Parts: sequence; structure tokens; C-alpha cells
Amino acid sequence: MAKAARTDPFDAVRIPEFRNLVIGRFFFIMGLRMMSTVVGWWIYQLTNAPFAIGLIGLSEVIPALSMALYAGHVIDLSEKRRLLLRGVSLYLLAALTLVALSSSFTAHHLTNHWIAICIYVVIFCTGIIRSFAGPVFNVILAQVVPKDKLQNATTWNQGAWLSASVTGHAAGGFMIAGLGNTNTLISIAMLMTLSLVLLFQLGPKPALNERGEKKTWESVKEGIHFVFRTKEILGALSLDLFAVLFGGAVAMVPVYARDILKVGPQGFGFLNGASDMGSICIVILLTLFPLRKQQGRKLLFAVAGFGICIITFAISKTFWLSFFALMIAGMLDGISVVVRGTIMQLKTPDNMRGRVMSVNSMFINSSNELGQFESGLSAKLMGVVPSVIFGGCMTIGVVIATWFKAPALRKMEY
Repeated sequence: MAKAARTDPFDAVRIPEFRNLVIGRFFFIMGLRMMSTVVGWWIYQLTNAPFAIGLIGLSEVIPALSMALYAGHVIDLSEKRRLLLRGVSLYLLAALTLVALSSSFTAHHLTNHWIAICIYVVIFCTGIIRSFAGPVFNVILAQVVPKDKLQNATTWNQGAWLSASVTGHAAGGFMIAGLGNTNTLISIAMLMTLSLVLLFQLGPKPALNERGEKKTWESVKEGIHFVFRTKEILGALSLDLFAVLFGGAVAMVPVYARDILKVGPQGFGFLNGASDMGSICIVILLTLFPLRKQQGRKLLFAVAGFGICIITFAISKTFWLSFFALMIAGMLDGISVVVRGTIMQLKTPDNMRGRVMSVNSMFINSSNELGQFESGLSAKLMGVVPSVIFGGCMTIGVVIATWFKAPALRKMEY
């Protein structure tokens, strides 16, 4: 009976507070993904420049990277629930600001150039907010769920994140086509409000460190040193950083949808959601049938396959081939997400979770925005299709280098 309890795929879901956290995060991430979809399409409408899409990522990644280490220190010393509610509230304010920028009143009083600049400013502010709000979700997870259920909870948490991503990406594209930018942004604000209502029901999550125990920089260095000492964590983070940096084909989906495949906003919504749709399918399978051995080796094979799918997407001139290439890429990325997330949760001490998760956010979350900027810059220098092919080839190269340079990751099991 004990063995059955340990392998119950619904173990973590039976905890009411965990359900509130995961569903609240679902609405939050869905809103964020819809926001990124709207902003990418909107900026391209305003500028007609692929490089301008890349600048969205740069606008967010600069403050996110700059604040991440300090944010981890603050998270470890703070009451987590209050910090999380503040972060989601500020995202709601950002969404309402974008609603105002998308209005006909703004269009009559500002040029497209100035509207684009204002959008970049809002995204810059969300980068600051995200440096605090992003890691605290994962920190709270370990305070809500007992350690023996943490692996199961991590898989469910990643599944909720991915399902919110696919729903947000796809819904964003369809809602732009059917309702326009302004009404889509209003819907995003409503999702943020729902998230706040659910997260408000969490109990207080006090700090596990004594305030003033260490100076800020000493505390930050302790988190960095832990990550660099723990080779499995460092290897997984580095692999994902470079794979996402070079394999960020999704950033160019607006260009493929409008100019190469010529499928418009509806096709844009499908392509945007394809990767996450594949990811959520594989996460469901991994929830029911978790990886039992050789997780590190499987992680490397999955990322290599991801690179091959990106190359396929790059050269495809057929919508359905492009869609399935992105969907399979998402399935392989889902394996990476689950393995990496489990490593982070199982190997991080409770009193260092804020700092370690913030280092994680520097590697992982910011790699998406850096990848978006790299894709925009590469598209400007090489052209769109060659830049995506280059990214897929570099992803495979990173896996080969990691195979030989990080044997601890290759041999890792949990």
C-alpha cells in the first residue's frame, strides 16, 4: 500500500492549497502568454520589422537579469504570499496600461513609433516584476507540498504551466483575429484578476532565513556558489540556456505566419500554441508514467531532437509540417522542463530556494527573451529562414558539447 501511495499520480492534487496555487498560476501564465502573443503581433503591425520583435525580449531581459540575484535574496527573507500577490497585482496594472495604449484615443494622439516605445517601457517594467514573481511561485511550491510528494507536485506544476501556455498562445491569436488588440488585453486583465482571487486563499508563507543574518551580497554569493557546486543543476541550466537561446524559433512565428506561410492571425494562433500543445501532451504522459532511470541521458537526447525539429520548421513551406515540427519540438522540450524542474526542487535546500530559483530564472526565463532578441538580430543579419536554421544547428552543437563536458548530467538519475 505504501508503494502505491508513492506512485499515485494524483498525490499532490489532493492538497487543497496546492490546487489553489496551481490553478492561480494557470490563469496567471495564460494571461502572460496571451500578453506576449498580442505584443509580438502588435509590434510587428506597428513597425513591420522582425528586429522590433527581438527588441521586446531585450526590453524584458535587461531588468529581469539585473534584478534576479537581489530578488532571490529578498524572496528568502520575505513572506512569500504577500510578495506573490504584489507581483501579480503589478502585472495586472501593466495589462491595464497596455489596454490604454491600444485604445483609439491613443492611436489618434500618438504615432506608431511612440506607441511602440511605450510598449517597450511597459515590457521593461514587467521584467522587473517578473524577477520577483517568477521564482516565488516555485519557492512557495515546496512550502505547500511535503517533500515526499514534491516530484509529483513539480510535474503537475509544469503541466499547469505548459497547458496555460498553449491555451494562452492559441487564445491570443484567435482573440486578436476576432476581438482586436484592446479586447484581448481586457481579457488578459480579467485573467490576472482571477489569479489574484485564487492566490489570495493561500496561507502565509514565512521566511525560513532570519532577517539580517547575512549581508545582501554574502547571501547572493551563497546562492550562486551552491548552483555552481551542484553540477547536475549547473549542467541542466546551462543546457537549457543555450538551447533556448539558439533555438528560439517561436520568436519568428509572426513573420512565418504572415509572410512565409501566409496563414494570418488564425494560423499564427495555431503555430504559437503548437509547441506548448506538444509539451502538455508529454507532461500528461510523464505524470502517469514518470521517468524511472537515465533521466540525464534522456534530457540530452530530447534537446538534440528539439534542435532537429527547429531546423525542420525553418525549411518548411507547408503549414501543417511547420505545425507538427513545432509540436514535436514542444514534446521534447516538455521532457527537458520536467527533468530540470525536478532536479531543482529535489536538490535545493529550503532556506536557499529563493536565491537558487532566482539563479534558475536568470538561466531559464531570461533565456527566452535573450533567444527572442538573438532571433530578431540573426533575422536582420542573415534573413529569417537562415537564422532559424542556424539556431537549430547551434542547439545540436550545444548538446554535443554538453555530452562530453558535463558527464555528471549525462549520468544523472533521481
